[in-house]
Amino acid sequence: MRMPLSSLIQPLAGSLLGRRLGDKCFVSFARRRMAELDHLDIDRVQKQTLQRLIRQAQHTRFGRDHDFARIRTPRDYRRLVPLRTYEDFWRDYWQPVYPRLQGATWPEAIPYIALSSGTTSGTTKHIPVSPAMLHSNRRAALTMLSSFAAVNPRANLFHGQLFFLGGSTDLAAVGPDCQAGDLSAIAALNVPSYLRPMTFPPPRVALLTDWEEKLDRLAEASLSLPITLLGGVPSWLLILMQRLKQRSGKATLAEIWPALRVVVVGGIKFDPYRELFRQQLGSSQIRCLETYPASEGFIAFEDPRHDLLRVIPDHHLYLEFVPVAELDQPQPTRHGLAEVERGVQYAVVLTTCAGLWSYVIGDTVAFERTDPPLLRFTGRTKYFLSAFGEHLISEEVEKALTLACQAAGAQLTDYHVGPVFPDQGQPLGYHLYLIEFAKPPADQEAFTQRLDQALCDLNEDYRAHRRGDTSLLAPKVRVIQPGGVMAWMKAHGKLGGQHKLPRMDNTGQRTAALAEWFDEKGY
Repeated sequence: MRMPLSSLIQPLAGSLLGRRLGDKCFVSFARRRMAELDHLDIDRVQKQTLQRLIRQAQHTRFGRDHDFARIRTPRDYRRLVPLRTYEDFWRDYWQPVYPRLQGATWPEAIPYIALSSGTTSGTTKHIPVSPAMLHSNRRAALTMLSSFAAVNPRANLFHGQLFFLGGSTDLAAVGPDCQAGDLSAIAALNVPSYLRPMTFPPPRVALLTDWEEKLDRLAEASLSLPITLLGGVPSWLLILMQRLKQRSGKATLAEIWPALRVVVVGGIKFDPYRELFRQQLGSSQIRCLETYPASEGFIAFEDPRHDLLRVIPDHHLYLEFVPVAELDQPQPTRHGLAEVERGVQYAVVLTTCAGLWSYVIGDTVAFERTDPPLLRFTGRTKYFLSAFGEHLISEEVEKALTLACQAAGAQLTDYHVGPVFPDQGQPLGYHLYLIEFAKPPADQEAFTQRLDQALCDLNEDYRAHRRGDTSLLAPKVRVIQPGGVMAWMKAHGKLGGQHKLPRMDNTGQRTAALAEWFDEKGY
């Protein structure tokens, strides 16, 4: 009988010899896990997952409302359970009984509520996190680490400390036996006991709510530690790296932490940050791995063997994919994971072990391969620019920014873009980019021209609108001074954790408000 990973590693974590044995055990586990993943019958596993979730929840209010007892196949499910958004669940099922969500859409008591920034709607979302979802997230995280360890057996991750840069673990009590806060904080509180001796930061620092003080304390306390893994949101990791370099006097993370072997990033698309991270890390021995952990469930991880995000089919989530072009139709086509096609823009729909059913999470993806299922994150269903009919999606904007940075030798840390509409003094509109650079371009005008050209190359509608400046003027770039984004985050109570600057705005209202704020504060 195969022993669980916890039984192998937990007794070994207290000594150097034990950690060496732990590394060997984990490499063996990792190879088995990846072999298992490579040989899964995805269609069968996903259908079994759906049936198991339906059986568990058939006596909830949602299950009774949607006749779960009659569902036998994914086809039945799609007929009886329509697509829903967060607002639908909150209004119809969660808000009336909040925070006592047990029995509403999931049978278990809900110990945690993940507070998500709601980047498309601007409102805070309250996402239930069940004990089963905690288990699902742990399984996904171990699968991600397994993918790395299986191809890097000498990385010796357990020889040192695993550093997770998350939000404050000082969660707020919202009801009896229910706490709310940042998802990264919930994850930190539920680190498996066998990994606790190897994780950083300690509770006394993790509890800090003042993000700037926390960054200072984390940088100071970690300088002398043998950090082997670093994880967090790219924009916040960059700030931590700067503070580490200031305190150590060293130029790269490889010099500060010679044992560092992997940096795990998530929360925002990583492509615009890859080159900057490569320079900050300073060693080809350190691998960056992108993850796709939504607040609603851990969807995919970057498989080092493929350099693309790989969907996890067997951790209690049922996945559907709806062509973006059909999303607003009364009866859109809903594809299972085994039915997707390459190159199609899909909206991601989740059914989870925390009581989300045919839930449109607001992300869009496209598959590069279907066996195994490898995808790239392309944006948000509400993140687009088409105020003038240009139909730009976030993936195109991010790729154009990356190309412009490469051409200008620049490096950005964060950005926002939105339309500026015509007025009496300006008969044509344009896109305004608010960008904070880690390394600004020497020639801002050349950077802007390269950005404009890249967008023309990537999008035919944009190119048509830009032709001859007849319906859309060239974009304008407003450089935010260093520290500006962090100051905005602090002023709006969004420092740390999963919070991020809103990337795109099709109304122009948020763009105008952001520009005005940065101008008033001198950034």
